[in-house]
Amino acid sequence: MIDLKLIRDNPDLVRRAVDSRQSKAPVDEILETDKLRREKTAELDELRRQRKEQSKQRPPDPEAGRALREKISELEEVLRTLDEQLQSYLLQVPNIPQASTPLGTSEDDNIVLRHCGNIREFDFEVKPHWELGESLGMIDFDRGVKLSGTRFYVLKELGARLQRSLISLFLDLHTRKHGYKEMYLPFLVKKEVLYGSGNLPKFADNLYRDAVDDLWLVPTAEVPLTGLHSGEILSNDQLPINYCAYTACFRREKMSAGKDTRGIKRGHQFDKVELYKFTEPEKSNEELEKLLDDAEDIARTLGLPYRIKQLCTADIGFASSRSYDIEIWAPGIKEWLEVSSCSNCWDFQARRANIRYRRASDGKVDYVHTLNGSGLALPRVLIAVMENYQQADGSIIIPEVLQSYMGVDVIQQPG
Repeated sequence: MIDLKLIRDNPDLVRRAVDSRQSKAPVDEILETDKLRREKTAELDELRRQRKEQSKQRPPDPEAGRALREKISELEEVLRTLDEQLQSYLLQVPNIPQASTPLGTSEDDNIVLRHCGNIREFDFEVKPHWELGESLGMIDFDRGVKLSGTRFYVLKELGARLQRSLISLFLDLHTRKHGYKEMYLPFLVKKEVLYGSGNLPKFADNLYRDAVDDLWLVPTAEVPLTGLHSGEILSNDQLPINYCAYTACFRREKMSAGKDTRGIKRGHQFDKVELYKFTEPEKSNEELEKLLDDAEDIARTLGLPYRIKQLCTADIGFASSRSYDIEIWAPGIKEWLEVSSCSNCWDFQARRANIRYRRASDGKVDYVHTLNGSGLALPRVLIAVMENYQQADGSIIIPEVLQSYMGVDVIQQPG
């Protein structure tokens, strides 16, 4: 959430920031509602002052007192309505991009910063993962559709084990090497948690919900990780807090007809390990670079070719002020697959979720900065491993770092 004082004092800056995102926000409505609310607050204060003075009168005037109480009650209700309306408008305003975020009008203006690793040259016809998966008995598309409909699939035997092995590798690397604290979180959360992370109200149509209990399936572990410290005041020596968590993720996002209809690249359910940081404001960009390197380390460890993009203002997420994407090359489908988006959200989520800390310098309370990024996302890393490590005979070599998890060093044709 943007600081109301910033909108009030510098509305043109906020308008320019929203425009740079190719987005819209009710800035004028916020200013009008805020002005009216302050006027009504002043009226209410004056009525309360009059009631206090009137209560001192002798003899008392019951009729005048009753009239004042009625006016105060009516005005309090007006203010409650204005507060709710103002809050609703504020929740619709995206974060302000940092000055270091490149301007752009679409994802085409994202900047490729570097390529890492070597793209393998094959001396045979490279297969896409869906052909490999079916021929090796790793993926069952038909039964996935039978169970749940389109965009669902079943991972079988060594396919399921490879997915589980990747998750275990991710968690082990981040906890043992990078120093993150592993958390196991609920996959269902209250709506207040989604408001805190910035997923509600904007992305309500993309979320799955249990209407009876009003619980929502998480679209990413970022959501419950944000909510872990909602309403808390942290001590300065607790920061930075570095969490990692595995969750299944559920999204109702609309799929373009005819796009990505084959394979497992895009679906309504997927697995992901999330990295998350609570930091002091002045250190958040430094921590973003560390988070990015930690996420990259997965691709390096697996020996997969990847590239880093800095996202432009039109492509950063609603809650982000600055973002990098990690994309891994998949030779079978000939695509760079986004496997992580690492973002600094500044105090945007902290304001929504009311997460603060006590500064060491002067003891004053301020909002923390929050950062997040996938470390990494499946099944796209699974796709990349299958397609990059395929062999001419249709088998898949298991990367050395995964062999102890898998118990095999190659996935071969059944029988």
